Formats: sequence, structure tokens, C-alpha cells
Amino acid sequence: MYKHIFGPVPSRRLGMSLGIDLIPKKICSLDCVYCEVGKTTNLTLERREYIKAQDIKKELASYFEKNPDPDYITFSGSGEPTLNIKIGEILEFIKTNKPDIPVALLTNGTMLFHKTVRDEIKGADVVLPSLDAATQDVFNKINRPAKNLTIDKYIKGLIEFRKEFKGKIWLEVFILPGYNDTTQELIKLREIILDINPDTVQLNTLDRPGTVKNLKGATRSELDYVVDILKLDNVEVIASSNKRKKIKSYRKDIETAIIETIARRPCTVYDLTEILGIHINELNKYLDVLDKDGKIITSKQERGIFYSLKR
Repeated sequence: MYKHIFGPVPSRRLGMSLGIDLIPKKICSLDCVYCEVGKTTNLTLERREYIKAQDIKKELASYFEKNPDPDYITFSGSGEPTLNIKIGEILEFIKTNKPDIPVALLTNGTMLFHKTVRDEIKGADVVLPSLDAATQDVFNKINRPAKNLTIDKYIKGLIEFRKEFKGKIWLEVFILPGYNDTTQELIKLREIILDINPDTVQLNTLDRPGTVKNLKGATRSELDYVVDILKLDNVEVIASSNKRKKIKSYRKDIETAIIETIARRPCTVYDLTEILGIHINELNKYLDVLDKDGKIITSKQERGIFYSLKR
């Protein structure tokens, strides 16, 4: 049982993906209203060795020795991975020991205004940053950034990274009705995306409850409207969660364990993590599928969002 690596996770975009968690939950530079990992408890721009590189490298070495290669190794997890100052050292360790496995980085992109951060992650094969806003007001509303983090600084970092980075950039835009879907905001977002020049723009929306009550995901027609406004050749709507079942790493035993647990009593995602010993990111993938299949229901209570079996 590993503490800082998890999976392989059935990822819609990366296939069979081994996850690396560099940050304890929930330390992040943003407190996004839609985050399915949960509310940010330490909103910060401070970079330090939140989890020891030595511990992560030891777990990776053990995994490499005992398991077949995954499709990707992915920096993701419970918070913003680029806040860990040792991300470059760990990336170099992977590339030295497993040069044929592509490395992906899931990041909110907010720390890319630091030249140091850009240099540390330049060895990745794919970077998947996010950008949900074009203006400061919308940025504050949907992403709720750490103090002194401006939308201009954020965007400048993404543009500079594109100039320097030789790998692929898949820019995720999370569409949330009532937050960032006005025509005016989308037109400004289009201009910024053209400046960033990512290889792909991936539109996403809410699958399950976020950290704010009464959020709703965009419908397919609403996402198609966004596509029409953006008028970009490289835009795609991310496939629905139930497509994960077709991925070779999708495990029915994990799905069954979740169902059997919440059939006994409602649980939060953190309860399930403790009970089943499965990382929160991996759990969220399966909860997405169960929600799309109509097998679970949610209720927001004082301690968080509880999942129970639909009777």
C-alpha cells in the first residue's frame, strides 16, 4: 500500500494513469467553487517540500519493480502539485528510471508565472493546465485565488510557458453556468487562448457537487454554444464519465466496494478514502461513473457531501 502514489486510475484523457500526489489535502493556490476534491484548507502561493521527495522516489522505485508500466505517470492529487519545490527532482527521477513512459502534469497553471517552476516541469511530455476566466471579477468568483494572485499574472505565466515548453499543452476550460459562460467573457477567453496557443482546448463541466451549493453543470447544448463562440479548430468536449468503463484499467471490484460501503451508511469521499484505502482522485473517477449511471445520490451536510446508494 502506497501513501503518495495511487492507481493506476482510469483516466478519460490519459488511459491507465499512475498518479503521484505531491501535496497533502487540500493545499492549493485556488479554492474553486466546483472542486470535487473539496474546499481548500490552506490557500497559498508558498512553495516548499510539502511531501519529501525521498519518500516519493522510494515508492516509485518499489512500484516500478513490482508492476507493469502504466500508459502515463501523472502528477495530480489532492492539491496543486507545482507548489512542491521538489517536483523537478521527482520528474528527473522518473525520466531516468522509466524514460519510455510519458509524464503528464495536471495543474491549475497558476504558478507558471515563476520562471523556476516553468524550468522544473519542462521535462514533462504533456501539461494540462486550466483557465476558467478571462477577467479578474470572474476569476475571483469561480476560482477564488490566493492573495496577490491576479488573472493577468496567471495568463502571462501560461503564455510564457507555451513559448518555452516543447511538449504538448492541453488547456482545460471548466464551464460553469452562471459563472463564466457569458458571451462577453467567452469572447475575451478566446483572445487569451489564441495568445497561449495550446495544442488542444478541452471543455469540461461539473459531474458532481462542488464546494458551493446549487451548482449545475453545463448541458451538451450549452457546451456546444461555447464551442461556437470560441471558434477554434482545436476545441473538444471531454468525453462523459461513463466512457471510463471501456478503459482497460477500470476495476469493477473498486466500484463494487464503493457500492457495498455506501449501501450500509452514507459516506463522504474522505470517509471512503479512509475505509477503502483508495486515494481521493481515484475514488472521484468511480463516483463520476456511479453518478452518471444513476446509482448514487448526494446530500450536502455540515461535514460535507455525503454519498448514498439510490434505492
